[in-house]
Amino acid sequence: MEIDGNRVVILGGGVAGSVVAKSLQFHAHVTLVDPKEYFEITWASLRSMVEPSFAERSVINHRDYFTNGDIVTSNAVNVTETEVLTADGHRIGYDYLVIATGHADPLPKSRRERLNQFKEDNQKIKSAQSILIIGGGPTGVELAGEIAVDFPDKKLTLVHKGARLLEFIGAKAGDKTLNWLKSKNVVVKLEQSVDLNAFKDGQKIYQTSNGETIEADCHFLCIGKPLASAWLKETVLKNDLDGQGRIKVDEKLRVKGKDNIFAIGDITDIPVSAFH
Repeated sequence: MEIDGNRVVILGGGVAGSVVAKSLQFHAHVTLVDPKEYFEITWASLRSMVEPSFAERSVINHRDYFTNGDIVTSNAVNVTETEVLTADGHRIGYDYLVIATGHADPLPKSRRERLNQFKEDNQKIKSAQSILIIGGGPTGVELAGEIAVDFPDKKLTLVHKGARLLEFIGAKAGDKTLNWLKSKNVVVKLEQSVDLNAFKDGQKIYQTSNGETIEADCHFLCIGKPLASAWLKETVLKNDLDGQGRIKVDEKLRVKGKDNIFAIGDITDIPVSAFH
């Protein structure tokens, strides 16, 4: 891939897109397209809810590390063979395109708004005596752990629709996690879900799919977010998605059949185990 002097457009300013933008900024004319003005170290976000000052170091404006290129703060809405169109009307020509849009996660535009979000979540945790966490994947489990350690006096309930926690890894790890949470007095309810459509703000009673009621001052929804690829179904890449909306790539992360379009990060069809 000879990129010197070429126009490289990167869609998505998460971990993958930001690393590429930073690495290529002095080798090509790079444009980063992202609806938010900052990069966030995502694995620090749950800690930041419990300790908001942590976010001061983990939420970084794109311009602070990406000093030699263009930033378009918008969503991409279309891709042709030669250019990207954005929601705010930009038409950006490219020689190489990198798609790194990851999962759809509606986040505020500015760093300041994001830091305020962490402060609000922290206040929500501090002022609650009882907290419901919905979802027993990595996010729900980690948030339960963070709160249980920092606020041991809180009454914590975790509801998960699966038969065990952390289903994507071995049963042993799931069992160990369950035992650890129980040792911290977290109530874990498996094979149940919570219907938030029936819940109204201001109420403190939640119903589970088994007919149980849970009383909690607040809740955090920690279930998987969809991939941010639905928009590609109307573009020149519509035939390059698999049934789950992931982009099919070769061993060099090129979109199959395309010489100058790459996809990286969560949006690709590479199994997670391939990176371990």
